[in-house]
Amino acid sequence: MSTDFQRAREELGRRLRELRSESPHGRLTGTGLARMLDWPQSKISKLENGRQTPTAEDLRAWADATGHPEAYEELHARLRGFESQIRSWRRQLARGHRPVQETWSAITDDALALHVWDSFVVNGLLQTPDYARAVFERYSTLQNSPRDTEDAVRARMKRQEWLYRPGRKLHLLMWEGALHARVAPPEVLAAQCDRLMGTVGLDTVDLGIVPLDAALSLPPANAFWVFDERLVITEDWHAELWLDDAETVTLYRRVWDTLRESASFGAEAQRVISRVRRSL
Repeated sequence: MSTDFQRAREELGRRLRELRSESPHGRLTGTGLARMLDWPQSKISKLENGRQTPTAEDLRAWADATGHPEAYEELHARLRGFESQIRSWRRQLARGHRPVQETWSAITDDALALHVWDSFVVNGLLQTPDYARAVFERYSTLQNSPRDTEDAVRARMKRQEWLYRPGRKLHLLMWEGALHARVAPPEVLAAQCDRLMGTVGLDTVDLGIVPLDAALSLPPANAFWVFDERLVITEDWHAELWLDDAETVTLYRRVWDTLRESASFGAEAQRVISRVRRSL
């Protein structure tokens, strides 16, 4: 996917270079355009060579300065096309975590069934406020993003209303290691375990825990969400990937089904959670 993203960015860069070279203002050099826009010349070079992702504002300024204001819609459509697949945390968190949670609420609201694999933290739909607060604070520090922790926690708790709507179903698999991760104080982790114990009986939640000692057909790998067999969202340290081609969605469901074979459910899942809680 990163290769496809880079190729799309390079194609956009070539189009930007074409617009500059065909400027009705006459021969417009990169240095001249940088002067007009009050940008470093290096930014012009990086954009034209696909080494930097422009913002929508960059594209508007470029189209206007090169004398092609009508090209903005085309440029913006190209940007939306590849950013819809790879959404960098730097851009998403520019205004803090609350807007990201609101985006997730919108995409979750439309779903009837979620198939989720969580390998490093407790799933957001089942987090307690204190656990969510600890996670947001750690990511804000990592990404150096605005600290809107309380707003983000409230937005995440509102997202959880999805669990209580008729016809919804969360099919959640969790790696036991996520329960052991000391991302919050022991008392917060203990309360989080209690919350998970209580969700085992919910009609809208099918919770499976993959024990640390379970035989695995696949490595645990990254967490991911499958929305109604139409969209997959997975994430890494730098970005989220939004993947909607049918072949990829099918692959992730196959991964989920394979991991499910190693999971414990019902009373067995509760025993795993209880064992983790006692260790705290």
